[in-house]
Amino acid sequence: MASSVVFKSFTGLHSHSHSHYNHHTSSAKPKFTIPSASKSKHPIIVASKSSPKLTNRNLKVAVIGGGPAGGAAAEALAKGGIETFLIERKMDNCKPCGGAIPLCMVGEFDLPLDIIDRRVTKMKMISPSNIAVDIGQTLKPHEYIGMVRREVLDTYLRDRAKDSGAQVINGLFLKMEVPSTSEVREGKPYLLHYTEYDGGKTKGGTGVKKTLEVDAVIGADGANSRVAKCIDAGDYDYAIAFQERIKIPDDKMVYYENLAEMYVGDDVSPDFYGWVFPKCDHVAVGTGTVTHKGDIKKFQLATRNRAKDKILGGKIIRVEAHPIPEHPRPRRVLGRVALVGDAAGYVTKCSGEGIYFAAKSGRMCAEAIVEGSENGKRMIDEGDLRNYLGKWDKTYWPTYKVLDILQKVFYRSDPAREAFVEMCADKYVQKMTFDSYLYKKVVPGNPLDDLKLAVNTIGSLVRANALRKEMEKLSV
Repeated sequence: MASSVVFKSFTGLHSHSHSHYNHHTSSAKPKFTIPSASKSKHPIIVASKSSPKLTNRNLKVAVIGGGPAGGAAAEALAKGGIETFLIERKMDNCKPCGGAIPLCMVGEFDLPLDIIDRRVTKMKMISPSNIAVDIGQTLKPHEYIGMVRREVLDTYLRDRAKDSGAQVINGLFLKMEVPSTSEVREGKPYLLHYTEYDGGKTKGGTGVKKTLEVDAVIGADGANSRVAKCIDAGDYDYAIAFQERIKIPDDKMVYYENLAEMYVGDDVSPDFYGWVFPKCDHVAVGTGTVTHKGDIKKFQLATRNRAKDKILGGKIIRVEAHPIPEHPRPRRVLGRVALVGDAAGYVTKCSGEGIYFAAKSGRMCAEAIVEGSENGKRMIDEGDLRNYLGKWDKTYWPTYKVLDILQKVFYRSDPAREAFVEMCADKYVQKMTFDSYLYKKVVPGNPLDDLKLAVNTIGSLVRANALRKEMEKLSV
């Protein structure tokens, strides 16, 4: 998590009028422009007003992927009268994810408290020189950051989708046959190919090849999305996240009872951060990088070394690694296929947050389908899915852009990271950061405090730049 809204007073990004993302990469890579619905060449239409009614059946939708995005989408579809199929290969998947969720997600998605391992009310931001700043001083008594295990959260959301009427299939999605543009308009179905498993009952565990015809597809199958490949959604930069779950002695676990740590510095990551997040009976220690993927194990070792006194005597019980998208894909909708969650590229820079945005995008996409189909009674078209994109971009584009700027400004060097940690000590920064993170709303600030913050931030950056120049002199 980072100070995502503290720049709103002087970056001009508090307006929701922006309509596309511009991604600048090196000359060796293509430039990506992500259109929102308002700027797209495809018109926004409402299918329920013009699409044909379905006869003797309801709309059929397949959700590929059973993480937070897929589970939330499948539940909303099933509750909305859609015949829903959720296909997930790894029912016990333990994604290398810090597992932090904002407070608003607990209420918004009606999550039971017993799936939340820890309620974090304190965070330590630790600079390259090991200066620690306590964050969370402005939290109210009822406020906290929830820490979950993905295998627990994902299972709960899938089970709830099943209870709502979705058919959950333990299967590996292989490919889909995509109708032509004219066939899509005529309502021709998508043909999915997948391998279905039965929990190891089949001899050899090879599964059974099957097909499924559906009217629409939601790709919620993560950063390596096969659905995205099927619609030629384009590539994106990605980070590698590496995490170790470490069982530490009980007396040391007391320290992390309601505390999480974030480490910044070139040693733990040249463009991200290292973390120690508490789980039910262990801690998750990890890091990530986009620019130096081959060195990820070196960065992980450095993260462990930075926290070594607090995790001494710990035993590694699980090692996990996974790609994390760095920006939305060039294409997120085509015909009656839409991408959500990591498959769409909905992970914030700087903070690396993705769980809430995955679940939220899945639900928003499903709601657009339910609305456009009049609760499954009519066929939908691309316009309905672009309504989802328009709402998504309008609501969350500023958040993604501000965190992109924060990463570029404060993660570029160790002196800049020192400035970032210094800035995080400000209580006003903490209040604005937590309010925006916990409730996913850009809260209005005090103009005078905003001005003071701008001045202090500029001062921190000036000092960081001066320190960087001195360090460069010493290295010559």
